[in-house]
Amino acid sequence: MHHLGADAIERAWQILDQIPGRATGAYSHSQGIKGLRDTIAAGIEARDGFPADPNDIFLTDGASPAVHMMMQLLIRSEKDGILCPIPQYPLYSASIALHGGTLVPYYLDEATGWGLEVSELKKQLADTKSKGITPRAVVVINPGNPTGQVLAEDNQRGIVEFCKQEGLILLADEVYQENVYVPEKKFHSFKKVARSMGYGEKDISIVSFQSVSKGYYGECGKRGGYMEVTGFGPEIREQIYKVASVNLCSNISGQILASLVMSPPKVGDESYESYYAEKDGILSSLMRRAKTLEDAFNNLEGVTCNKAEGAMYLFPCIRLPEKAIKAAEAAKTAPDNFYCRRLLNATGIVFRSWFWLWADSGHLAF
Repeated sequence: MHHLGADAIERAWQILDQIPGRATGAYSHSQGIKGLRDTIAAGIEARDGFPADPNDIFLTDGASPAVHMMMQLLIRSEKDGILCPIPQYPLYSASIALHGGTLVPYYLDEATGWGLEVSELKKQLADTKSKGITPRAVVVINPGNPTGQVLAEDNQRGIVEFCKQEGLILLADEVYQENVYVPEKKFHSFKKVARSMGYGEKDISIVSFQSVSKGYYGECGKRGGYMEVTGFGPEIREQIYKVASVNLCSNISGQILASLVMSPPKVGDESYESYYAEKDGILSSLMRRAKTLEDAFNNLEGVTCNKAEGAMYLFPCIRLPEKAIKAAEAAKTAPDNFYCRRLLNATGIVFRSWFWLWADSGHLAF
């Protein structure tokens, strides 16, 4: 039987004491159990070096419902636009479509390691306004899904400045914050970046999403996550709370897990050594596999792939030879479709068409 450290048992009692009735079978406060939100706020504070308020935290069944909640609140009609990175994680395009808004794409630059250029944001914003669409928010996924890049801090400052000047809400998907594989890059939350620039509650609205499905814990079936909502006035907060209350509360096991993720064992705790050995083992294994795959892609003819900096993804670029393009035309099918079918038949590998970015004249990025 696995030995439970004294600290683990003490923590379990501590959590039970925070739950009214000391059982996990009842509804909680609509934002989540207060004691667990206190723990998460303390974890955010320890990570960022800036204060976090437990009342800003809404515990949700994974990050997805939190994203849906924000889209529901932000989108009034198809005249409202949400800026999203391309390539993107399809939750965003799906939830924007579901809530009746318009997806405004901004393109990441493959040549600069999937860089996010503020000039590109400005260009897409002007284009959107000229079409009579009102931009409401900018989604930024950092570390990137499916592109695996980690934003540099000065780049993040530029994005914060852009959102502040344009009065846009920053929707920060930060669910891969533990997955950073290159020594020269570090994860910085957007709230930390904004606070370090001297911007407070009154200056910029930021929603940060976190999930227990990713990182090194990967407990995706437990459906735990939260959003930290900052820079919204009391009347808007009331509406967010109202939407949260429709679902009563998120599942209690997921809430507990979210608090554990944001407050792992500390130095001196009995479980500290075994916990960190396991964490480092998983993260270094992910890092090794990412590197192996990156090298394999770059050794293939006609395939190039940017460096794996973080998250759990590589996004290779495939250049089809002229003959393949001609063969596709002869078969009356698009070159990308032609390639994917051939690949499927020859190897059994399925390409997730979710992530297709562009396929012009034989240039494919997946």
